[in-house]
Amino acid sequence: MKRKKIIIVTDGDVYAHRTIQSLAKEFGGCTISLSQGNPTSFSGKRMVEIIMQANKEPIFVLFDDSGYMGEGPGERALKYVAKDKNIEVLGILAVASNAHHMEWTKVDVSMDNEGNLTSYGVDKYGVPDVEFGRINGDTVYCLDQINAPLVVGIGDIGKMNGKDDIEIGSPITRKAIEYILERSGFLDE
Repeated sequence: MKRKKIIIVTDGDVYAHRTIQSLAKEFGGCTISLSQGNPTSFSGKRMVEIIMQANKEPIFVLFDDSGYMGEGPGERALKYVAKDKNIEVLGILAVASNAHHMEWTKVDVSMDNEGNLTSYGVDKYGVPDVEFGRINGDTVYCLDQINAPLVVGIGDIGKMNGKDDIEIGSPITRKAIEYILERSGFLDE
């Protein structure tokens, strides 16, 4: 069986869902809409079953912990999906937030709210942070435990003080997705 190629998104609110759903179509892929929610309500096992039924790639899968401290339901599902032998993770969009309990993760690179790559983390507004190679977020606690080829930090998808609004084509998220697809070789297939 061919492994399904996915991009993990660590946000499941309505703005992220709408943005990712719109961009997925532009890239010829699809979004697992059932994975959206705050917090994620499906188990990892159920999410894999749903992913395996998708007939377009890349498949965007949203996970959200709704601010749970430590490993919440979104992260448990995320880890299960990422480690499944039938899934190939192309990359992760690690979304920054101002969570009540600060969790952080390492990122390979971040996309700031001007569409520039930076080796620093970014905050939820997409502004480069003082931390080198890490972001604070809500559903990022487990990302260091996943063997993902690329983790891209990004501000709050579909927002960033209007700089990623869907009405202007969500340019920041678009560039971050393009970067993941380019680096993964997906665009060459």
